Amino acid sequence: MCFFASLFCFVGMIINNDFKVISSEARNFGLGEATYYVVMVASAVVCQINVLGAIGVIFCATSLFSGIVIALMVPVTEVLAVIFYRETFKAEKGVSVVLSIWGFVSYFYGEYKQAKKIKRNCILKNELPLKHIIQNP
Repeated sequence: MCFFASLFCFVGMIINNDFKVISSEARNFGLGEATYYVVMVASAVVCQINVLGAIGVIFCATSLFSGIVIALMVPVTEVLAVIFYRETFKAEKGVSVVLSIWGFVSYFYGEYKQAKKIKRNCILKNELPLKHIIQNP
């Protein structure tokens, strides 16, 4: 899946002649040309690790849980951007953070209730009814 997504982007960049623009962007990068290429490669590696981690969560748990974890990364990214990049925390970011955390908490609350119900049903099934107990005379 990752290979075909990368291939799709690669073909699109070839058709649009985007590879020619990379060198001019590197020259105009404020922190230097070498830093630009390091940032580009590091971003690609981190993105691939992120996708691989999401696929691992799907494999070990469920796709729903993977979606919840990905949704939780939205507020984490926004808060880190405010801390490290000194971005302003506007109302849109606040709403996004609240909704993402609400979804995350709702998922785990639903899992907690479902586990509690399953445990209660399991206990009730394992108990013998009183009429089946044999009494000694």
